[in-house]
Amino acid sequence: MNDWQRKSPLDWETYVNKLVKVVALEKHEFEGWVLTVDPVSASIVLATFPENEKVSISFVMGHAVQEVEILQEGDSDMKQRLARIFAPEESQAYSPEELEKRKNALKTWLETNHIPVGEQGELGRTLNVAGVLTIDPPYGPEQCSSSNEIILSRVQGLVQGYLDRQQ
Repeated sequence: MNDWQRKSPLDWETYVNKLVKVVALEKHEFEGWVLTVDPVSASIVLATFPENEKVSISFVMGHAVQEVEILQEGDSDMKQRLARIFAPEESQAYSPEELEKRKNALKTWLETNHIPVGEQGELGRTLNVAGVLTIDPPYGPEQCSSSNEIILSRVQGLVQGYLDRQQ
C-alpha cells in the first residue's frame, strides 16, 4: 500500500476542485482538475478541458499513484464548471416558486386526467401517484420513481407528453 492509499477521505477531499499533477508508476504524469477520489480504491478522477473540445475525464488508479502535487486552487467559476460535468444538460436551477408552480400545474393536469395524485414528504414537494409512483422536483419524467415498470413507463410518457405541450 502506497502513501496515497494510506490517506483518509478527509485528506483526499482537500484535493477536490484543484488542478493537480499526478505522478504514477513508470513515471507517467497526469494533469487535471480533481473531481473526486474514490474512498475504497483511492483512484483519482481528473477532468481536463482541451481547447474546442468537450471535457475529458481520466482515472488514475489509486495503487499506481506515487505523488500528487497541487498546481492551482479552483475559483468559484471552476468549481461550478466541475459540478456541471455530470449534471444533465437539461438540468436547470429552479427557484422554490417555480418548483411549486411546476408541481401544482402537473398535479392539476394529472387530476384532470383522472389520475389519483397527492403530495408527500415533510414539505409536500414529492407527488405521489396512486400510491405506487413518486415524482420529485423538478417534476419531469426522469424524476419519476416506481418499482412497477409498466406504471413507471406509462406515467413517464404522460409527464413527457404534458411537458411537450407546455413548450
